[in-house]
Amino acid sequence: MAWVNISFTVAESDAEALADALLESGALSVDASDAHAGTQAEEPRFGEPGELVEALWARTRLAALFPEGALWEEALGVALDGAAWPLDLTVEGVADADWVRASQRQFGPVMVSERLWVVPSWSDTPVPGAINLRLDPGLAFGTGSHPTTLQCLRWLERHVEPGASVLDYGCGSGILAIACARLGAGPVTGVDIDPSAVEAAQANALANGVGGRFLLPDQLPEGCFDLVVANILANPLRVLAPLLASRTRPGGALLLSGILARQAADVVRAYQPWFTLAVQSTDDGWACVGGARRPDEH
Repeated sequence: MAWVNISFTVAESDAEALADALLESGALSVDASDAHAGTQAEEPRFGEPGELVEALWARTRLAALFPEGALWEEALGVALDGAAWPLDLTVEGVADADWVRASQRQFGPVMVSERLWVVPSWSDTPVPGAINLRLDPGLAFGTGSHPTTLQCLRWLERHVEPGASVLDYGCGSGILAIACARLGAGPVTGVDIDPSAVEAAQANALANGVGGRFLLPDQLPEGCFDLVVANILANPLRVLAPLLASRTRPGGALLLSGILARQAADVVRAYQPWFTLAVQSTDDGWACVGGARRPDEH
């Protein structure tokens, strides 16, 4: 099957209504992006589930995907509702492809440090003597290339203690739990609400020759851990503060990521009753927060 992609630039005030109208008129998907992307005029816009993005871009580029043969001209006319057609309209065919292989080509080996690499299962190992985390994300988040994951891996390389028990809450592909195991921790446990992630993490642990349990949240037995890691997003991290505190032993370590730099102070405040936390690193607008749980008061 092939597709047709149409794209054009609109004012911010018209973008949302036009995108909705295109979907109602038969578009399979509509993507909004900065019309100035890739130039010095590009404006970053960040958001996360449950958090409203303050605005789109003053000049927003809409791209609508239609099945080949669809009456996209009619659909666009309906969406515009009598307004003039955009002057910069572009139309291009999107050929059918092996999307699995195309996706794989986007992800090659990632150098975390000189001794630690993340290597997709379909790639050759670039440095055989390094700690190479063999990874197939499957349907789960976690290829090692995102700044949130990289910051966690770099922190873990410096701080994981031999034999430490680890909980990776929101484990995705299992990359952080597996990295801890390869760095000498043990036992390691990963938890995710997505059964596909649990399955991918189990397969990745096996491929890396490490033990570990990967579970759904309601399967996690009682107990505390020496180190708790959670690379999720700021809003769920705030909600999870009491739970993650209950899973971290007094004096144990906590590492949180998936946090926009502007959200870091709010996340630190949410954990303040139990932890002494601080920003450990920032990268491309993302922050990694870590520290220790205070000893229980008697």
